[in-house]
Amino acid sequence: MSSTASQISAPAGQYEPIVSEHEPTEFIKRIDAIVADQIAPSANDIDQGHYPLAAMRSLGEAGAFNAHLGGSRACFADAISAMQSISRGCGSTGFLTWCHDVCGLYLEQSENPALIERIPAHASAKTFGGTALSNPMKTFAGIETMLLKAEKIGSGYIVNGSLPWVSHIDKGQYCGAIAEVVGTDGTSSHEIMFLLEVNESVTLKDCPVFSGMEGTSTKGIVLNNYEVTDDLLIADPAKTLIAKIRAAFVLLQTGFGTGVIDGSIRSIIEVEEALGHVNQFLHNRPDELKAEFDELKSKIHTLAQSPFESDKQYLIDVLDVRAHTSELALKASQSALLHQGARGYLMSSAPQRRIREAHFVAIVTPAIKHLRSEINRLMKDVLPA
Repeated sequence: MSSTASQISAPAGQYEPIVSEHEPTEFIKRIDAIVADQIAPSANDIDQGHYPLAAMRSLGEAGAFNAHLGGSRACFADAISAMQSISRGCGSTGFLTWCHDVCGLYLEQSENPALIERIPAHASAKTFGGTALSNPMKTFAGIETMLLKAEKIGSGYIVNGSLPWVSHIDKGQYCGAIAEVVGTDGTSSHEIMFLLEVNESVTLKDCPVFSGMEGTSTKGIVLNNYEVTDDLLIADPAKTLIAKIRAAFVLLQTGFGTGVIDGSIRSIIEVEEALGHVNQFLHNRPDELKAEFDELKSKIHTLAQSPFESDKQYLIDVLDVRAHTSELALKASQSALLHQGARGYLMSSAPQRRIREAHFVAIVTPAIKHLRSEINRLMKDVLPA
């Protein structure tokens, strides 16, 4: 059980998701082949700055970015499993997969015909789009204030402001974004969600160098009188849609976290024959980690059967498995480095890279502290007085 769950005891949920056994499929085998041939061999280069769009195109052609789309035909468990396979080979590419997946979710849930028409190109990675919702999600949680401001102009809006970092973005690409609508008197009326296309009204700025995950094409964005027309509106107002997709947004993130966990456990097993005689004295042995990992995956795949569930207990459970994913990624990646010893401490080693990837899993929105805060807030509404 995650430390979040152990600190905050939740009552049994009232929702009843479908429980199904999730077995490997031909779909996952196709993803695994691309990871082995194109992604894993370049993981260190990607971690240090190579933006793997060619590999992303291959993944798109293999269907990696559309499993969670398609209405009643959608399978979030498949999308999460695909992301896990990709992240096992490279956490940066796994995170790009989440960015791309969640942007596809915005397009599908927009109910805007102009945006829905863009889904086939997006899902097949003929075009690329990410998400700029870190600041809005923190704002809705009372952690930050909205950085993008919109002014109503005719039937559309003009948006100004800047975001310090947005991932999976470059010239000619796009992302989902949210702006606060401010009237002439300076008061805020609501928020709009829109597809932000990187055009002449958008300036991209390089971010400071991070310790890893540099291949995610993370940049600062500055908007100068950016025009939002009807064909770019995802939701107006935005909060109803955010409430609908919030659990799905967070649940999808578990895929890149579980990939880091999976890879870490495999790195431990890799040295068992040579070092098992001394590694037996370490904590967090592979069998222990695998048992915890299997339990976590089971919970995730159960929750994935009903990603748009509105029950508060369901959302608490989603936030909890996301926190547990972060905690187990930190534990498993550190254990992998300790089990591998000096070879794991090499800058080029997979365990060393996964240490950085795991820390990213733990701090990216929603970070562990954000998740615990939200669980605490929601629990006050769920627990009896």
